[in-house]
Parts: sequence; C-alpha cells; structure tokens
Amino acid sequence: AANDGNISVRLSDDEFLVTPTGVSKGFMNKDMIIKVDGVGNVREGNFKPTSEMKMHLRVYQERPEIQAVVHVHPPYATAFAIAGLPLNRATMPESVILLGTIPVARYGTPSTEAVPNALNDLIQDHNGVLLENHGALTWGRDLEQAYFFMETLEFTAKINWIAQQMNGDRELSNRNVEQLLELKKSMGLSGSSPQGISCDDDFEAKKITPPLERALTQQDLKTIVDNVTASVLEELKKIL
Repeated sequence: AANDGNISVRLSDDEFLVTPTGVSKGFMNKDMIIKVDGVGNVREGNFKPTSEMKMHLRVYQERPEIQAVVHVHPPYATAFAIAGLPLNRATMPESVILLGTIPVARYGTPSTEAVPNALNDLIQDHNGVLLENHGALTWGRDLEQAYFFMETLEFTAKINWIAQQMNGDRELSNRNVEQLLELKKSMGLSGSSPQGISCDDDFEAKKITPPLERALTQQDLKTIVDNVTASVLEELKKIL
C-alpha cells in the first residue's frame, strides 16, 4: 500500500542493496536502489535508504547465510500481528514443511533499535516473524526465497482466517506431523515447525476449534435486545 514495505539483498559481508524510503515499490527503478555498508552508511545512490533497514541488517548479522530480507504489511498476516496471534499451528503440510512456525515479535517503534532487538531470539530458528501491530518480515537464501516465504506466510494467514470463520480450523495430529518433519529433513530444510495435536485418533486430532472471539457491535446488541424483548412480550401475552 502506497510506499509501505522495504527489500534488501546482501552483496558481501559489508555491502547491501536496499530500497529507498518514500517510494512506491511499483514505481521503483534500478537507479533508486541504494548500496549501504553493514551499519547502514550509504556507499552509493542518490536516494535515502529505508529507515527500517536496521532490522534487515540485524538478520544479516545473526544469519550469515541469509542473502535477502523482505518486509511488507500483508493484510491477513498483519491482522494476526495486530491480534498478537502467531502462525504456529499444523493446519497444512506446507506450513509444517516449508514455512515453519512464525512467531510474533514484540512491538517496537519503526526505524528504532527496538525492532531489531525484538528479533534477536527469533531469527535463528524461523524463516520470518510477525511484527506486533506492524506487519511481517521474512528472509531467505536469495531474494526469490525470501519473497516466497512472505507469499506463503500471507497465504497461510488467509487460509487459517477463512477456516476459523467456517467454525474452526483443524490441526494435523502429531503423528502425521512427524512424517512431514521427516520429509522436511530429507529436503535439507531446518527451523522450528508446528507440532500438531497429540491424539491416538488422527480424525479426532483434527478437532474443530471455535472461531476467534470478537467484540459485540452495536448492531449485535440491538439484535439481542430486540429478540429478548420479543420473547418477553410473547410470554406476557400468554399470562395475560
């Protein structure tokens, strides 16, 4: 939306390409890309780099093998981030094998050290995080993988939300998850993954959980009052 989001790529241990601040990514061209060093000093480029590159650089510091980082505000994932709900349930094989668990990093004011500091304990074992009341951040071995992790993260959040509106999302049993984790290992993938539900019966493990609770609206309250009033009047008619 508008100028939201930022992208970076590692060129070497002390050189990174980052997107500019205040520019829509849809209108961005190669001349707008900025080269910075490991602490964010501009080496090449005529634009000002994104103010949120601190969290990008923290990921690169903690994970030398990571080559790209993507930050955006996808609607469903950001809704989970605002609600403080991690994506950590074994609802789909893809979320177990490829995406893994996506935790919520505590809130920090954008562009400050509070954001990268909130990531410290989460970077090593995950492919991305939800930023509390902010958005989402993913990283990968190249730009394409980092982007695909973000796409999968948003897709997973959307699917989970839709399932919850259909009277609940169902998790895989931990027995089925164990098989998926073996497949994940054979593919050379690592990182934290959902564990599933402990249950002897795979069908029972996929138990329906209630949808997310929500606050009653004024229309909800009016409907309840109208229904109760109508019921009371009907009972009074019988008595009188």
